[in-house]
Amino acid sequence: MIFAVSPRRALCARPLALVSALSLCFASGAALAAQALPEVTVTGARFASDPALAPIGATVITADEIRRAGAADVNQAIRKIGGVYGRQSLDGSPDFSLDLRGFGTNSSQNMVVTLDGVRMSESELSNAALSSIPIETVERIDIIRGGASVLYGEGATGGVIHIVTRRPAANGRRGMLRAEAGQFGLRDLRAALAQSWNGFALDASVGSARTDNYRDHNGFELDTFSGGAQWAYQGGRAGLRIERARQESELPGALGARQFGENPRQANTPDDIGALDSDRLTAFAEQRVGAFDLAAELSRRERTARSTYFYNMDGARVASKSTYESVQTQFSPRLRHLAQMGGMLNELVAGVDLVKWTRVTDSDYSNADAAQKSKALYVRDELKFGGERQARVAAGARRERFEKDATDARAFATPYDSEQTLNAWEVQGSVDVMQAVNLYAKAGRSYRVANVDENGYRSSPGVLAPQTSRDLELGLVYGNPALGASARLFRHQLRNEIFFDPSANGGFGANTNLDPTQRKGVEVEAHASIARDWRVSGNWQHVRARFTDGRNAGSEMVLVPKNTVSARLAWVPGNGHSADIGAQWAGKQRFGADFANTCGVRISSATTVDARYAYQTGAWEFAVAGLNLADKRYTSNAYGCNSGIYPSDGRQIKVSARYDF
Repeated sequence: MIFAVSPRRALCARPLALVSALSLCFASGAALAAQALPEVTVTGARFASDPALAPIGATVITADEIRRAGAADVNQAIRKIGGVYGRQSLDGSPDFSLDLRGFGTNSSQNMVVTLDGVRMSESELSNAALSSIPIETVERIDIIRGGASVLYGEGATGGVIHIVTRRPAANGRRGMLRAEAGQFGLRDLRAALAQSWNGFALDASVGSARTDNYRDHNGFELDTFSGGAQWAYQGGRAGLRIERARQESELPGALGARQFGENPRQANTPDDIGALDSDRLTAFAEQRVGAFDLAAELSRRERTARSTYFYNMDGARVASKSTYESVQTQFSPRLRHLAQMGGMLNELVAGVDLVKWTRVTDSDYSNADAAQKSKALYVRDELKFGGERQARVAAGARRERFEKDATDARAFATPYDSEQTLNAWEVQGSVDVMQAVNLYAKAGRSYRVANVDENGYRSSPGVLAPQTSRDLELGLVYGNPALGASARLFRHQLRNEIFFDPSANGGFGANTNLDPTQRKGVEVEAHASIARDWRVSGNWQHVRARFTDGRNAGSEMVLVPKNTVSARLAWVPGNGHSADIGAQWAGKQRFGADFANTCGVRISSATTVDARYAYQTGAWEFAVAGLNLADKRYTSNAYGCNSGIYPSDGRQIKVSARYDF
C-alpha cells in the first residue's frame, strides 16, 4: 500500500482502496422488494434481471463453496475457489492484488469490482478492499473474464467481478457472531444483524481485525462499520447506506535476494507506517414504471490516507510525511426494458455514469491539487430465442468523456489540463449446439485512462495516452451441477498500455505508455461429484503476455506467470462434519524490472496447500484451518532483477467459532 505517491516508493507499494462494507444493504431490500417485483437475479447488465440472461461465460462461486473452503474473506474466496491469481499485498492487509488474464502489477487497474451492482473500484492506484465485506453475507460471486467497458467503463479489459449478497426472509431477523484466532497474533471479531418488517428493513455489521502478520514490522489493524435502511413499496424500493473504515499498517519494505534467503520474515524499513480513514454515504432507488425499470445510485466517498517514511540523510534518520484527502461523487441513473416478443426474450439497458473526483496532497515533496470528471452514456441490447436449442445475441456501445487537471509547484511532474473522449463496443453470442453443450463468442473494444497517480509521475510532458484493447474470446461450456467443464480461448491486443517502466526517467522509473502488447491464452475449468459425499474442482490458466512491437518486441511482460493451476477436494457427508483441501500452483515469471528479459533468473514457481475441517452442531460451527501448510518460502512480488522482493506469507493455523441466530 502507498500512503504517499513518492516516486522513490512507487516500486514498493500501492495505496489502499476504500474499505467498503456493503454487507447487507441490497440483501435486506431485495427480500422486501420481492413483494412487488418478480424473483430475479443480479446479472452483468447492471440490473436485477431474468435468470435466463445470466452473464455469458461467467464463473460462479456459491455460498456453499465459500463456506466449505473456509474462505476468510471475499478476496480469498476468489483466489482459492475461482482460481484467480493473486499477489501478496504489500501493506499487510488480506487484499491481495487479483489478476484476471495476466496484467501484472497493474491488474487492479484492468479489472472492475462491483458489490450488488455498485462499482467498488477506485480512481487511484489501489485495490478494492474486499476483505471488509462479511463473507457470511455473500450469496455468490460471478467472475466475468474479458473486456466489459460498455457497461462498466474504463478499466474493465481484464474483466469484472460481481459480488452478490444473500437475501433474508421478509418479516424476519438474521444475525451472526464470529470469532477467529491464529498464529502471528491474529484476532478477528465480526457481528451482523438484519431486521425486516413488511416494507422496511434495517441492518448493521461491524468488524475488528488485528494481526502481526508473517513478517516483522507488518502489523495490520482494521475496524469497519456498515449500516443501512431500506423501504420497499409497490413497484420499487429506496434506501440509504453509510460505511466507515479505519485502518493502520506497518510497512516492512522489500528485501534483497540474500536477505530473503537468510530470513524472509525480516523488515527492511522498520519504522515506515501508514493509515487510512474512509467514509461513504450512498442513496439508491429502483422503480418500475409500466414496462420499464428505473434505477439510480448517488454516492459520496471521502478518503484520507496518511504515511510516514524514513530515510537516511547525512547520517541522520529523516521522516517524510504525507497526507492525501480525496472526495468522489458518483451518480448513475439507468433504465431497463425487459419484454417477451414473439417467443423471444429481449433486454434493453441504457444509462449514464457521472463521476467527479478531487484530491488534495500535503507532503514534504508535493502540495498537489488534482481533479477528474467523467461523463458516460451507454446502451446494450440482448435477445434470447429458440426452442430446445436456445441462442442469445447481444450488442452494446459506450461513449465516455474525461476532463482532468492538476497543479503543483513542488511536484516532479508538469501540471496538466486535458480532455479525452473514448468509445467502447461489444458483440456477443451463444448457442446450445447440443444438449448440455453451449458454444459462445465475444468481441469488443475496451479502454483505460491513466489515473492521477500515474499522471502525477509520468514519462511524457502531457498526460498519458488512453490505453485501448481489441478483445476476442471463444468458449465452450458443457455439463450440469454434478459434472461439467468449460474452456475459453482469449486474446487482447493492447495499444498504449499504461505501466510503470523502471528504466524510464534515467533509471528512476516513471509511468508510461508501452509499445504494443498482447495477452492471449486459454482458460479451463472443471468440476465433478465423484461420490455421494465428495466433490472435486479445478482450473488452469495459460496466458502469454508479451510485447508485439517496439524495442522489446517478443519479450515477455513482467510479473505474469505463464501458467496457474488450482484444484480443490471437498468432503460433505451431511452429518455436521465437512472438510476441504486445495492446492494452488503458479509457474515462473519475470522480475518486475526485466522488460528486456535480460535478467538471468526468474521468480520461482510455487505450490501452496490449504485445508479446513469444520463441525456444525445446531447454530454453532467450529473450525480449524491452515494456509500454506508446507510453509513454502516464495514471492509473488519482486520489482528488481532478483531484488525488491516482498515475501509471501508462511504457514498459518487458525481456529474459529461462529454462531448464527
